Amino acid sequence: MNHDELIELILEHYKSPKNRGPIDNARAIQNGGNPGCGDLITVYVDADDEGVVRRLSFEGEGCMVSQAGTSIILEQAQGKTLSEIENMPAGIVSDTLGKRLVATRPGCAYLGLNTLKLAVRKLLAQDTHGLKHGEARGG
Repeated sequence: MNHDELIELILEHYKSPKNRGPIDNARAIQNGGNPGCGDLITVYVDADDEGVVRRLSFEGEGCMVSQAGTSIILEQAQGKTLSEIENMPAGIVSDTLGKRLVATRPGCAYLGLNTLKLAVRKLLAQDTHGLKHGEARGG
């Protein structure tokens, strides 16, 4: 993706974020933020008993990078297993948002992925609800 296409994608997700808003009865709710720059998000995760994510969403405020980045990462994680999300490589952020942007705003860029992973770890720790780690699927 060239620089102009990347900027267009980020602007699209900032102006019209995907998966925005709370999920009633979410199995995990996780807050995250960068207090120094005012980026705040809350990630909602709903997974089935097999550990497959049914729905992901977020609420938040902050800069374009944190909000669009969260929207893009959640879109990529939709439908994956909890285990697949837990094992998403950090490089997915720079692959998605571009190395240059991530290098200049790492705290903003990684906020969505880091908060999502904290929510997933919370779910996996609550295995008493019948959640399973799920096997990673190829693809």
